[in-house]
Amino acid sequence: MNKLRSVGLKTGAAALRPSVFAVAAALVLALAPVSAAWSQGAAPAAAVAQAKPVKVALIESLSGAFANTGEAVYRNIYWALERVNARGGVSLPASAGGARLLALERYDSKGQNEEALSALRAAIDDGAQVILQGNSSATAAVLIEAINKHNEREPGKRVLFLNYSAVDPILTNEKCSFWHFRFDAHADMRMAALMEVMREDKAIKSVYLIGQDYSFGQAVLREAKKQLASQRPDVAVVGDELHPVGRVKDFAPYAVKIKNSGAQAVVTGNWGNDLTLLVKSAREVGYEGSFYTFYGNALGAPAAMGDAGIGKVVAVADWLPNVPGAQSEGFYQSFRTRFPRPQDDYVHMRMQLMIEALAQSIERAGSTDVLAIARQMESAQVELAGQGGSMRAADHQFQQALAVGVMDKKGAPGVKFDVEGSGYGFRVVRQITAAKAQQPHSCNMQRY
Repeated sequence: MNKLRSVGLKTGAAALRPSVFAVAAALVLALAPVSAAWSQGAAPAAAVAQAKPVKVALIESLSGAFANTGEAVYRNIYWALERVNARGGVSLPASAGGARLLALERYDSKGQNEEALSALRAAIDDGAQVILQGNSSATAAVLIEAINKHNEREPGKRVLFLNYSAVDPILTNEKCSFWHFRFDAHADMRMAALMEVMREDKAIKSVYLIGQDYSFGQAVLREAKKQLASQRPDVAVVGDELHPVGRVKDFAPYAVKIKNSGAQAVVTGNWGNDLTLLVKSAREVGYEGSFYTFYGNALGAPAAMGDAGIGKVVAVADWLPNVPGAQSEGFYQSFRTRFPRPQDDYVHMRMQLMIEALAQSIERAGSTDVLAIARQMESAQVELAGQGGSMRAADHQFQQALAVGVMDKKGAPGVKFDVEGSGYGFRVVRQITAAKAQQPHSCNMQRY
């Protein structure tokens, strides 16, 4: 298990390489706020720096096939913690040690569940109180089970699990846990949002379903068939296929099958290189249909599709850069100022809201006790840059608005911003309120 002690990350030619504690102490002293509007009465830097920071551990794929997705998460979390620390950290009473900074450490799971479990043990041994993970529902499931057992066995060293991307619905249903909180819309919620758009596209009469062969990919295809049957019974499913995760280097055989099927649209939950390579191969074999995706709005997918994707690549997210409004635009521009390299252009509003919810819950708990924080997290309600959401206590599923976008050229109406310098961005065609996006649950949680 490869544990990285530095929270430094390269931005352009510069690189920050101090220790995690040095970064935590220095943020108040040296880092400029993300924007002037977000800087609010920071506590005295020296006093905050002396207090023991709250340690946050990111367990993610930081090497291998999905390293780019892990690094994208890291940038988002790092930026979110900078914002909290720049305003003085989390405010706590003197009896609880006073204001605390949030300190981030990163652990490389290498995309393997056993490595993630090893990373979890190392993070706990290092004093982490909050675990962050999300880029695999299979990994999230094993972490939930391990954290449940650990927290029962060692109540004095409990940890909280905040999930930003693992969207298998089972994680807040059958496998729901008091210690686990999900800040992304789960797969069924995302599929329902995509169906809002597909329902109106009467030209589509046939679809090809393709996904990664693990719990999340299986859940996406299962829900796609269910929702198509109920909302578009006139649409034929002409392909239904799962492929190995992160191991396919050439998607041409899959792309040929998609083209030969006559499908007018592809529905996929693929992410990372599995999505980029799929859409690139589809373009190369001359497939002219649409792509309805969970993650087609970044990480190389728009550039891989090029002009062939204009009007044909649909993506659902909690937020998109071209969501209208001055606050949303300012939020995006602040991120791009902080991380100006085109390849670093992947910002997630939900990850920012997650860290704001953590800070809020610690402050409301008035303590760094994990049980007290978890109880406050159940009622977290946060807003940032005109976006926001609230945690549903019954299943620990964050409730937030969703946006659906369609790929277009930068400069087209509604496409002020492109993606990763590709010249292509996503025009928002549907905004779904949190109330409409929410779905029932089957969680029967053990409470503490």
